[in-house]
Amino acid sequence: MLNLIWLALLLSGVLVAVFTGKLDAVGQGGLNAAKSAVMDLALPLVGVMALWLGLMRLAEKSGLIQRLGRLIRPVMLRLFPDVPSDHPAIGAMMMNISANMLGVSNAATPLGLKAMTELNRLNSKPGVATNAMCTFLAINTASIQLIPATAINLLAINGSKNPSAIVGSTLLSTGFATICAIITVKLLQRVGPFRWENQPETPDPQENPAQTESEEEQPKPDPAQSPQKTGPSWARCALLALLLIFAGAFVSKAFPYFFGAAPWPSDSLSAAILVLKALSPIAVPFVLTFFPLYAFGSGVPIYSEFIEGAKEGFQTALRIIPYLVAMLVAIAVFRESEALNFLQLLLGPIFGVLQIPNEMLPMVLMRPLSGSGSLAVLSDMIKHFGPDSLLTYTAATIYGSAETTFYVIAVYFGSVGITRIRHAVFAGLLADLAGAVAAVFVCRLLFAG
Repeated sequence: MLNLIWLALLLSGVLVAVFTGKLDAVGQGGLNAAKSAVMDLALPLVGVMALWLGLMRLAEKSGLIQRLGRLIRPVMLRLFPDVPSDHPAIGAMMMNISANMLGVSNAATPLGLKAMTELNRLNSKPGVATNAMCTFLAINTASIQLIPATAINLLAINGSKNPSAIVGSTLLSTGFATICAIITVKLLQRVGPFRWENQPETPDPQENPAQTESEEEQPKPDPAQSPQKTGPSWARCALLALLLIFAGAFVSKAFPYFFGAAPWPSDSLSAAILVLKALSPIAVPFVLTFFPLYAFGSGVPIYSEFIEGAKEGFQTALRIIPYLVAMLVAIAVFRESEALNFLQLLLGPIFGVLQIPNEMLPMVLMRPLSGSGSLAVLSDMIKHFGPDSLLTYTAATIYGSAETTFYVIAVYFGSVGITRIRHAVFAGLLADLAGAVAAVFVCRLLFAG
């Protein structure tokens, strides 16, 4: 499936460029995309990956991941029945989803790649996406968004009177998209061509270096079941003090009106927005300090273990470069040739049935393909329709309600050498469409008046 998608993007882009006279733009766009894939995405990701996977290793070695996994076991057993409840993948997926919900994108991607690596260790058919991988990707694509920070900031910069108004519409839209993603991926995995039993074995296991590496590793004992080491007694006191400090910082920001620092909110939505805004900025500093301190209190040699996890992050970031280059070049060729405009004309009648306004078509079509492209579309709409118009709020909600699906597929599956993606792309795109349709209806209800 991924072969056909990649070939279709390239061929259709070049053929359209021949008729539109955009061959020069297509060539330059492809070269720029190849450079951007390495210089702007992969290399900056190396440092971020090293940081977060180092922290994840501390959480795993200290047994924290296993303890967190037990708390969400009932939900995870239903969503991922093929994954043991105490497997490290459960904790990584949970933290990735949490980071996405809070809008901490610089942490979400490394945690998602870590989850894919752990899921791949359970894969009996190297190179083929498992049911758990497809489900995780679908949820990741349509993850519930609590604070669409980028869209809010763009509205605020352009003079919106109420830029945070899209928090409620985005939450409802992403909630609907997530439900649709889960239902779709669970139904499609039962359809004949997508069934796991019908997937062919990979002839050569060396095709998947990530799987081969994981098989060569020695089984690791479960930190939660092995004899627990203990660190210095003062570490527990320091951990308690850290929790109290962050709790105080959160309460002071989430409920400033209790301390006379701000007027009482006019409604419950405003109060909820204050809570969410207070939670987002402290999430990363909390993890940066809590994980090492917790691991230190559990007797883990934190510096050496962090370094080992960081090495894994460096290797993973380098491994995804070919996949990023391939996908981003194909998308750039498709976009620069103006093939997207022809696709817009073809799909216009279908979107009309779904009651999606014509002005929303560029955003709906661009969002799964390019994050920067969809951001440019949103900026253009703000300039044309104003920062507080119904169309602008709808476009901002769509931007916050969907993910760059093809980028996620290229990065997440590429990190573990998956080439047979089965039904993952269909579930991701349907989730994007469901989020867009929900955004149109929700925004009409909330902002039409």
